[in-house]
Amino acid sequence: MAAAAGIRVVPLTRSVGAEVSGVDLTRPLKVEEAERLRAALLDHLVLFFRDQAMTAEQHLAFARQFGEISIPPFAPRYGDDSAMMVLDQIAPEGEGGDAWHSDNTFMETPPMGSILRAVELPAVGGDTCFASMFAAFEALSPSLQGFLEGLTAIHDITAPLRKGIEAGHIDADLEQMREQWPPVEHPVVRTHPDSGRKALFVNSNSTSRIVQLSDSENAVALPFLLAHVRSPNFQCRFRWQVDSVAFWDNRSVQHYAVPDYVERRVMNRVTLEGDRPY
Repeated sequence: MAAAAGIRVVPLTRSVGAEVSGVDLTRPLKVEEAERLRAALLDHLVLFFRDQAMTAEQHLAFARQFGEISIPPFAPRYGDDSAMMVLDQIAPEGEGGDAWHSDNTFMETPPMGSILRAVELPAVGGDTCFASMFAAFEALSPSLQGFLEGLTAIHDITAPLRKGIEAGHIDADLEQMREQWPPVEHPVVRTHPDSGRKALFVNSNSTSRIVQLSDSENAVALPFLLAHVRSPNFQCRFRWQVDSVAFWDNRSVQHYAVPDYVERRVMNRVTLEGDRPY
């Protein structure tokens, strides 16, 4: 792995996140470099890179070295390439990113991960927080872990899509999209296909209820789990700079875009196809 010898990976916390240096994402990676980044992603769940002045074509080319591109079922009305989601916001509070979530879990095969690059930033604010769902699951008592492993939950497109439409970022018909993307059922605890570790897999944007529980039981259990994943013990926080890049594993982390700014923030995101949770 001599070609990857210059890559340096520095963990941000014990649970999640690492800053990576010594690699240029604007050019094709050597095999050894790609393997090093795959291993680092498996270990740290989200990787952060600085000073990566990628064009849109280079961003897509980097992503394709790790899988097929996932075209989002709905996307903001900015940009002209369906493979490149442009997030362009000024006053983002309540628009969906400011809730702990995994992306597009309303799909039968949610994305494997996303690669996000900062294009334009406010003078202050706009950080993104990430939380390990491995750590969240492992912090629960063995009894509760065992109980949750037998449950499934419904994930629904309605809430995130409605927020995007109401904020003016998405041009779509809500009822038509709900027909095209009906609710799906996923395990409450999913097993990572590469590491075999178990992660909580419910989130506040898309998870509407736990199938095997009554309404009164859901009223207690689901809010408890959604609050549990917000613990600082599971988190790291990333302060963006222009041309910073975050690459995260959507199967094992949730993220939260801090809405503490009132100036324009533009981010480009490419999403990778995943597999069906089990």
